[in-house]
Amino acid sequence: SMGTTGFQATHFAEAVRIINAMIKERCTIYLGYTSNLVSSGLRDVFRYLVQHKVVDVVVTTAGGIEEDIIKCLKPFYIGNFEASGKELRERGINRAGNVFIPNSRYSLFEEFLLPLLAELDAEQKKTGKIISSGEFIRRLGKKINHPDSIYYWAYKNDIPVFCPAITDGSMGDMMYFFSYEHPDFKVDQVQDIRRMHDITMDAKKTGLILLGGGV
Repeated sequence: SMGTTGFQATHFAEAVRIINAMIKERCTIYLGYTSNLVSSGLRDVFRYLVQHKVVDVVVTTAGGIEEDIIKCLKPFYIGNFEASGKELRERGINRAGNVFIPNSRYSLFEEFLLPLLAELDAEQKKTGKIISSGEFIRRLGKKINHPDSIYYWAYKNDIPVFCPAITDGSMGDMMYFFSYEHPDFKVDQVQDIRRMHDITMDAKKTGLILLGGGV
């Protein structure tokens, strides 16, 4: 009925029709989303899709990775759009729209991430193999080991996740500081570009669900 309702309902009905066609025609389905959608409750929708293998490939931003992991450590809060940015900053609170994220969440994330970076650096020194950003995300999902995490289920279901902007956001800051004590540590983006293109070239048909702009 939404197809004849008008306004945005018409677009929603068309999206349902297209996605049903993707599933019926056994497309390789790519799901792309921006970090703000993971900051919000839509993270649960993406987790459901990955958990139940509805999609085959995920593409997102650094915030789309790190904020999923952070939410497994401690929750965000609903605030309001009108709150003073100056006052929030003085109280140590970051804002994503009307979602409030205390600085302590990033401290917890740092405690979680730095041991993994050290582990990956040691492996790199031992084997000489540079990890891809996709493999790095897979290891994040394995380490967090939490059923609410998108990337835990991506790890469990062997669904590749690509993040062309892996060094953006809080993760990028931590990699930057980590590199001063471990200057040889590297993450290889070329492996991911090759793998994503190979998946596409091998697919009989592809379907794209792209939510938001950016990468």
